[in-house]
Parts: sequence; structure tokens; C-alpha cells
Amino acid sequence: MKTNLITVLILFSFQSLLFAVKPNSTTPGIMKKNVYIDATLAKNVAGTIIGEVGESSRFRVERGVAQVAGLWRKEDGTPEDFSAFCKTGFIEDQMQLDTLFEKLQRNLEIISGYFHKIDLQLKEPVQLSGPEITPVDELFGGYDISSHLDEDLFANKIAFRTALNFPYYSLEEKTKLGKQWTRKQWAYARMGDRFTTRIPSGVLQNLSQVLASADAYISGYNICMGNLQNNKQEKLFPVDMKLISHWGLRDELKSDYSDKKRGVEKQEMIYTVMKRIIDQSIPADAISNDKYTWNPESNELYSDGNLLTAKPENNKRYEMLLASFRANKELDAYTPQLSDALIRNFNGNMEILQQDIETLFIKLLTSPEVKKVAGVIRKNLGRSLRPYDIWYNGFKSKPDMPEEELSKLTSKKYPNSTAFETDLPEILKKLGWSAKKATEIASLVKVDPARGSGHATGAMMHNDYSHLRTRIAPTGMDYKGYNIAVHEFGHNTEETITMNDVDYWMLSGVPNTAFTEAVAFMFQKRDLELLGFKNTKADAENNLALDDFWSCYEIMGVSLLDIATWEWMYAHPDATPQELKEAVIAKAKEIWNTYYAGVLGGKDEPILAIYSHMIDSPLYLSNYPIGYLISFQVEGKMKGNSMADEIQRMYSQGRIIPQIWMNNNVGADISTEPLLEAVRKTLEKKR
Repeated sequence: MKTNLITVLILFSFQSLLFAVKPNSTTPGIMKKNVYIDATLAKNVAGTIIGEVGESSRFRVERGVAQVAGLWRKEDGTPEDFSAFCKTGFIEDQMQLDTLFEKLQRNLEIISGYFHKIDLQLKEPVQLSGPEITPVDELFGGYDISSHLDEDLFANKIAFRTALNFPYYSLEEKTKLGKQWTRKQWAYARMGDRFTTRIPSGVLQNLSQVLASADAYISGYNICMGNLQNNKQEKLFPVDMKLISHWGLRDELKSDYSDKKRGVEKQEMIYTVMKRIIDQSIPADAISNDKYTWNPESNELYSDGNLLTAKPENNKRYEMLLASFRANKELDAYTPQLSDALIRNFNGNMEILQQDIETLFIKLLTSPEVKKVAGVIRKNLGRSLRPYDIWYNGFKSKPDMPEEELSKLTSKKYPNSTAFETDLPEILKKLGWSAKKATEIASLVKVDPARGSGHATGAMMHNDYSHLRTRIAPTGMDYKGYNIAVHEFGHNTEETITMNDVDYWMLSGVPNTAFTEAVAFMFQKRDLELLGFKNTKADAENNLALDDFWSCYEIMGVSLLDIATWEWMYAHPDATPQELKEAVIAKAKEIWNTYYAGVLGGKDEPILAIYSHMIDSPLYLSNYPIGYLISFQVEGKMKGNSMADEIQRMYSQGRIIPQIWMNNNVGADISTEPLLEAVRKTLEKKR
């Protein structure tokens, strides 16, 4: 998973500027909301400027003046001040405009880069392994140092000067016109995205604090597996096994497919733990606590063999989710162009319409291939499928050794974070990068031991470090931690390329986070190859299609639940945590019954609600299935070529909109069809 710790303002609207082709010159409806400046005055000011600079600048003048009018407040000056500012601040001369752009780009990079470095260091006590977190650590971890930045830039008129000269475009305009833009036009367009709204620093600060609290809650949510017992008072897991929810629980469940003796028992126990977390009946003392023994099935808690009266966690999970919703909802009044969190996420951040994403997901979820692939899984397992088989991982090519043996290997190879960091150049060389480029990329990546499941955080300025954070036990990096670390290193590699190898800083990054997930998936599926295990199975390539397909089947339903949950919260803004819990579980069961019950069995199963992203990463989940689809299409295009060369070529395009990026690189929009077609061919071969 990739996290981005820069101010949320950058996520709002990524729109584009056209020079050679003029759209309708009237300002889009999303920019018509004026708070202080009369629309007639703005029109007259624009007319005066056009009279001076000529008709060739009509579009830029009208759009720019309207943008400034929509952002101008009483404290910024009188209407006369507004008129004077626009008349003197508009730049017609291309060389002067180029100079303004370069100055803005340089200084925004400096501010963003150093704010980001400070933010990372303030969060280290709550995100990295170390001493117990103190209240003051949490306060600093939730502090958003950039929250006053835009207030200052509006006050000194830098924001207004930018908005006046670099227009904002809607996603629809960008989609229609962006194919014709040069790299410079794209960079100018992204500058136009920067100041489209004014959010009070207190609102941003509150959001930062709420998200930091949610992150701390999830990062500290561990289950001591060695303290779980069944009805026979048997303990099935190693005494020192401690798994974070949901990632660790899910990955352990996956690994238990290789345990032919007691694997199913372990999976059933983990599945029960997950359901206890979802409905919040889990005893509070069973969370991150190795002092008690817990029977998940009976929900009984013991101390030294004595039965205790256990208090449930009691809806804290949903309190966190509700707090995140309310903090995000506070932004709505200040983002009329992206009027709620869902629109901000899809139209603004992902730059793919929510409806288009849901259509993609439902097409795969309802495809006839689902039941056919499920039939292959049922045959492989030799039993009827259970709901937790949504995490079946038998299509992955694995060496014939249990995970414990793999963990011994990875723990020896990577006893600490330094050992993994030292090996990063070798990993890149194995994946096809030249020795010089591998060293260059790896030199800008730092590996840190994480409290949580792990994540990657990219730099915000040239030649700064990208950070890889993963769990490393005192005994070394186990296989689960290694697998996650390889995934995160995919993010770091992308982050380093798209920061340092893209021609304009304003275009640094990727179209949306699904594109960095795509690279992370490419790395992750090669984790065993990096350890020296060769893929000797004849149908290995075919199985990759089935594995991607089943992963999409799993996460698409979870993503639909994430979307439905936010829609419900907007429809019920005054809901209590109890009401939210009931709604999430009800919607999870509804989605399960629609797309999963007929395949995996079980009716009214709530398991889709286990994902921790729903709590600490609002509306992030859709990036995973879109990332799988992108990864599959990109890998298809890479066949016969160097993966390293192709990643370098494709990702050096930076942050243009998703569908144009895809058409430039693979010749098609994001689609489920290439994956479905590959699955059909694979199933045909397995007949």
C-alpha cells in the first residue's frame, strides 16, 4: 500500500490546460460559485483585459478571472482591488508565462518536499517500531504542518496569481482534449490544478488528526495467535505469532492452505476471529494482549485457566470510521467543484468516474468465468468451498516447502532492515535494471521497521528518499514480511522513477495510486524468483491469469462495500457507531449474497467488512482491483521486452490522466476484457 502524506489539497482536482485547441470559453459550472465577487464584475473585468490583450487570449482570460472571482474573499480586498489585481496580474506574453511557471514549480517543490520530510519525521514514533507510543507522540503524529500553507499563499496573492494564469479544467474536458497536449501543456495544466479551493487550516488540521488516530488504531490492532484455543483447549499457532488485522490474519489464512493436517482448522479459527472483529464482539483484552487466552468460537476469555467476564471492543472500529467520515465531510463546503468525498476520490483523485469503476467491477463479478474458476479451486482443494476461500492462493507458483522453511530462509537473508536495504540494488538487477540504474534507484530508498503492516511513502522533491516500511521480527524478516516488503519496494521504485525521471515536477507521480499498485503487484508476484526459486511448472503463466482474476474477484466486492459504506454515511450523517456497524454488516451481507454466496457458499456472510483500509484509508480500496487490471494489461504489453525498460519508459510519463496514460502505453482503456480472455484460454487448456 502506498501512502501520501502531503496536504490533501493536492488530491482534489487534477485538471488540464489547452493552448492549441479552444474549448467553449465559458467557465464550467463547477467554478461559478462566487462568494464575494459579483459575476457581472468578473465578466466586465475579463472583457477589459481581452480588449487589451486580444481575442486569442479570451479563453485563458475568462477562465482565469472567473477562477479568481470564485476564490476571492472580503479579507482579500475590495472589488476594486480584485479588478486591479486581475488587470495587472494576467500574463499574455509566453516567455513571461514560462518564467512564472518555472518559479512556481521550483518553489512549490521546495515547500512540498521539506514539509513532507518534516511530516515523516514527526510520524516516526507512531509508525516505526520502537518505544511505547505516548500521547504527545500521537499529537505530533496527527499534526499537519502544511495546514496553513494555502491560507498564506492566498494572503500573499501567490495562489491568486497562479489561478489567474493557469486555468482549471473538468475531468470531462481533460478527457476530450488531453490527447492533443504537449508535455509542457500537461505541466501547465497540473499547475492549474493547484489552487481550486480554500479550505480553512482548522478543517485540514482536524482531518489530519483524525486520520492519524485511525492509523494508530489499525497499526496497533494485533491478535496474539499463540493465545488462541479451540473447544478442546488446543492451541494451533506458534506461541510467539502476532498478526495484525486484517493483513496478517489474511496472509496466515493463505499460508495455511499448505498445511494438510490442520490447515482447515486454522483457517476456520482465523475466519471466526475476523467475524468477531467485524461485529465488535471481540473481547477488548484479546487485542494486542498476550496475557489472556481466548476461544474465538465460544468468545470466552481466560486468565491462568480461569474464565473471565470479557468486555467487547464495543464499536470502536466504527467510531473511527465515523470520525473519518465527519472530518472528510467538513471539506464539502469548501470544494463545490468536487462536492463530497466520493466525488473527490473518483473524479478528483483517481480521475476515473465512480460509475465507470463500478461497471468494471460488476462485469467481472458477474462473469461466467467466476464459477468456472471456482470449480478449478474446488477440484484442487478436494472439498466444497468455504467463504474464506475468497483468499485461495493455490494458483501462485510456490516451491515445495512449507512457509516456515521459507521464513527461515528470509530471516537468515534479512535479519534486519539494513540487510534488506543493502540488497535492494541486487533485487533490481534481478528484475532487469542495469547495475548503474539499480544503484541509482536503490540509493534513494530507505527501509524502516514498521509498527503496522507496512507501506511505502515517496519523496516530494528530487533526490530525496522514498521510504519502505515493513514488519521485521526480532528473529528477522519472515516470509510474510518479505512478501510485503517486495510489494512495497515496487512502490518505492515507481516513486523514485516518477519523481526523478519525469520531465516536469508538476507531472511527477502517477495518474492515480492504482498505477503504483500495478508496479507493486509486478514486483510481488516475482518474490520467490528473487529468492532463487525458478518457476518450473508448465502452466505457471496460465495460473498467473487465474491468480489475478481471483484476486480481483476478492477485492472488487470489498471495494463495492467501501463505496456503499460512504454512500450510506452521506445519507445518514447523524448515525451512531452502532447504526453504522449494522449498516456496514448489512451491506456486506447484501454484496456477499449477490456475488459470492452462489460460488463460495454461505448466506449473509459479513467477511467483506474485515478490511482495515476501510478504517484508516478512506476510499482507497478501489485502487487495488484497478491496479490488478492495469498490471495485467501492462504485463501483456511487456511480453518479449525487458520489464525494467518498459517500466522506465511507461512511468516516465508521470501524472497524466489514467485513460490517456493507458492508451499511450497499451493502446486501450482500463478494461477487464484482457484478463477475462486470458482466463477463458487458461480454462480451455485445463479441460
